[in-house]
Amino acid sequence: MGWPTEEPVDPASVLDEIKAVRREGLTRLRELDVPLLRRAASTASEPTTLAWPIAVERTLRAAVDLLGEGDLREAAERSLGLSPALRGRPAADRRRLAAGVYGVSVERFRKSQEAEVLGQVAEQVCWIAAVGTAGVPRRTGERAAGLPSPELQHRLVELRGGGAAARIVLHVHPVELVRGVDVVVAPTNTHLVLPGTYKASSSAALRRAAAVRGPSGIVLRDPLQEGLTAWRERYGIPHGPVEPGTVVPTEAGALAGMGVRRVYHAAVAIPRAGSNDYDVLPHDVAAAASGVLALLAQEAPASDPPLRSVCFTLLGAGRGGLPVEESVSALWPAMAAVAAGGREVHLVTRRPAAAGAVLRVLGGRRVEEAGEPSAYRCSRVAEGAR
Repeated sequence: MGWPTEEPVDPASVLDEIKAVRREGLTRLRELDVPLLRRAASTASEPTTLAWPIAVERTLRAAVDLLGEGDLREAAERSLGLSPALRGRPAADRRRLAAGVYGVSVERFRKSQEAEVLGQVAEQVCWIAAVGTAGVPRRTGERAAGLPSPELQHRLVELRGGGAAARIVLHVHPVELVRGVDVVVAPTNTHLVLPGTYKASSSAALRRAAAVRGPSGIVLRDPLQEGLTAWRERYGIPHGPVEPGTVVPTEAGALAGMGVRRVYHAAVAIPRAGSNDYDVLPHDVAAAASGVLALLAQEAPASDPPLRSVCFTLLGAGRGGLPVEESVSALWPAMAAVAAGGREVHLVTRRPAAAGAVLRVLGGRRVEEAGEPSAYRCSRVAEGAR
């Protein structure tokens, strides 16, 4: 089941059709020219006599469910009219309600969050089409809604590139769900200012998850931003940007409850003056990855117990606009070096299509496909999740 191998589908093409659904609404779905969504619905669905508009709507609902609980899912439901009582509402009303999820103006949402929200739905549609109904959670099923089955969330793979090889755990889920990894490497901008906790980026998610809260849920401490500010003060950099590729360590705050001990912030996003956009260059990602190696070598032996595992995000491949292929290629030498040093290496992305791009670029393969039993793979993954 899935997209025919001779006709790979770019999620951007699916996104165009999802945008058309957002504009016209589910009630006019039959009038829309959405061949990719129809194809996805036909490959993902069990044999059914349902009319194609109903099958497409079911596929969109499944894709939104895979976004997990939180702002992304709620905004997607409102944008597409999947929330109760919104099915027949005009596009302008649905956009306004979706903007309210993030607490921003309609215009700000249209220019920023909306593309990310609908883009994530497109990614999940492609994944559903590729795997069929297997692993797709049901709202009323036994698995928690919003996450693929465990064997799809964590894959022990062997990656090869530039004559080197490394085994890593590839995580396909939100970064804030990473458990038992000593160091998480997250992107930030060169001004070392983290995005608001209401944002949808990986840095915002980590900031939100690391916040120390009181019994009522009120944030008492913001350890990641506080740590970045303290680092500036320590090194006498009160204002302005740092050099691209700079890596700043902070404590993990409430992420310690997930087994994360340190967060390394890689300054790779260079803000464009007068806009909400960023520039990310591959050589800055590579420089940051090298900085992670240096910092890990410095901090690991001084920690008790020593730091033994590190999880990279796809630096610059989100709002920074860097293609996944360029991000992972820039990260690869550092990942290989970490593995060669005897430490566990992890890579996390919430986008299944990005995970596929990682494997394609580096020639990765599932370890059990290389002759090792699935039980061995699962045991290694379990070790990395301690």
